[in-house]
Amino acid sequence: MTKPRPRTLSRVAAVQALYQSEQNGESVETIIDQFVRHRINAPFGDGDLQDGKLPDAHVPLFSRILRTATMQQDELDLLIANALPETWPLARLDPVLRALLRAAAAEFWMKDGPPARVVINEYIDVAHGFLADDGIKLANAVLDRLGHLLRPADFAANDAK
Repeated sequence: MTKPRPRTLSRVAAVQALYQSEQNGESVETIIDQFVRHRINAPFGDGDLQDGKLPDAHVPLFSRILRTATMQQDELDLLIANALPETWPLARLDPVLRALLRAAAAEFWMKDGPPARVVINEYIDVAHGFLADDGIKLANAVLDRLGHLLRPADFAANDAK
């Protein structure tokens, strides 16, 4: 098994943190502090991914995703809602899927972030750890729509073919 990449672990942590924030009503700064102290910077030997530890996660990316997702939540939620099928309002989504879409949308929102295809691939990889096949398929469709909407230049060359 290959060791997870720090930026991928940051995305896993971001999905978990956004889920926790929504469920517990805790502020983003409280959640960031909790994750950095107890999950990301957990001492070696204190557990692993199965125990919720993410010792190699890239803290600056994790923090930036959470802050962007929180500060832009109204705009991002509207974009996500518009990318969903009409029969699936945002509130009806599984809370983990909602957290994943918000984290990915936050990265699309960052103009200096990675290319859209990287964001999509990374979050689909993360989705495999949390969601069943139907959730992964829905995530893929919504992420593709969001990527095209928020980062059209990233797709322009391929869409022209």
